[in-house]
Amino acid sequence: MKYLNLALLVLFPVAWFAPLLRAALLPIFGMDEISVVTGLQSLWESDAALALLVTFLAIFAPYAKTIGLALLHWNLLSPKTLPTLEILGKLAMADVFLIALYIVIVKGAGYVTLETAWGLYFFSGCIFASILISWQSKPAA
Repeated sequence: MKYLNLALLVLFPVAWFAPLLRAALLPIFGMDEISVVTGLQSLWESDAALALLVTFLAIFAPYAKTIGLALLHWNLLSPKTLPTLEILGKLAMADVFLIALYIVIVKGAGYVTLETAWGLYFFSGCIFASILISWQSKPAA
């Protein structure tokens, strides 16, 4: 599990740049790809508070948890910190929920064509892998 966790240190940044969604006002003009990073860039221009929240949920929380688990696996961090790391994982999962909520809202508006892209599944898989690794990292009772 500790090597899978280390792999997440590389996979998370890939997931941040991977296309989560493809959106277009009219699909005949082509679709723009939206990633975590491009979405954050757009948010910083329009709503700094929401951008700060999403930056924390999408980038800081999962990466801090992954680093914390790596330190835990190599006995450089106390097992007492595992509940805090699990909370960080849950906060990271909140970001996937936010993305899903945006998809539902935008599709309901009817003016925009929206398709999910492979990056959404990749990013979600990284979050789920992190949760599984955290679950497997619990000390034996």
